Amino acid sequence: MNMIQNINDILQNFSPISLDEMKNIRLMNRMDTKYVVNIHTLLDILQYAIQNYRVQQVDDERNIAYHTIYFDTDDQTMYITHQNGRKTREKIRVRSYVSSGLTFLEIKNKNNKGRTDKKRIKLLQMTDSLPDSEEIDKFLAKHALFTRTQLSAQIENHFNRITLVNNSMTERLTIDTGLQFHNLCNDHQIGLDNIAIIELKRDGRTPSPMYDLLIKLHVHPMGFSKYCMGYALTNASLKQNLFKQRIHQVLKLNEAVYD
Repeated sequence: MNMIQNINDILQNFSPISLDEMKNIRLMNRMDTKYVVNIHTLLDILQYAIQNYRVQQVDDERNIAYHTIYFDTDDQTMYITHQNGRKTREKIRVRSYVSSGLTFLEIKNKNNKGRTDKKRIKLLQMTDSLPDSEEIDKFLAKHALFTRTQLSAQIENHFNRITLVNNSMTERLTIDTGLQFHNLCNDHQIGLDNIAIIELKRDGRTPSPMYDLLIKLHVHPMGFSKYCMGYALTNASLKQNLFKQRIHQVLKLNEAVYD
């Protein structure tokens, strides 16, 4: 039995939570932390979480497929800003929820206090070129540092996402598996099938069963930007000093090699 089937089987043991119920979560003192684990550790985490967490269910799906295309300038300004350690940075992407076909243009801006602001606008379909429209240009002018003509598709990824919410409704976590990266500039690809990216979003004032479990399992926080890691893993010629140790850790967990 493959790992995806193992994961999906475990997810059937969770009580579901709907998107409407998710709207009731209010994290007033929110803390976001990312972790990277191998799939075997993830299976243990999911088994533990059954008693304390509910799983988001959308149209009978609990492990939801995503497809994302990241845009940047031709000289990778947004990637370089992150690699150089700048606190203030931006990402621009088109993301599709595969089963529903819903697609959005999203802009994520992080300020020097670590706070992330995300704005999005609905698109008609997945695209690797931003639509030439007044609406898109106005959206970018209002929320982004770059214009449509400065941007081109750089990296795409595919993954599946699980969203868990604790019974007290004081935290949620996303778990991404089956990461596949494709560099749209040089056509290089890499798959990270044996790792999971966990992002824990919790109210810092309340106890967290998941936080306690991760400490018990000796799982330490690790930053993981899908855009930057995907770029670094598929283009060894890029400057990537900031990511070298992280790349080594991720590949060791995944037991993967460059494509």
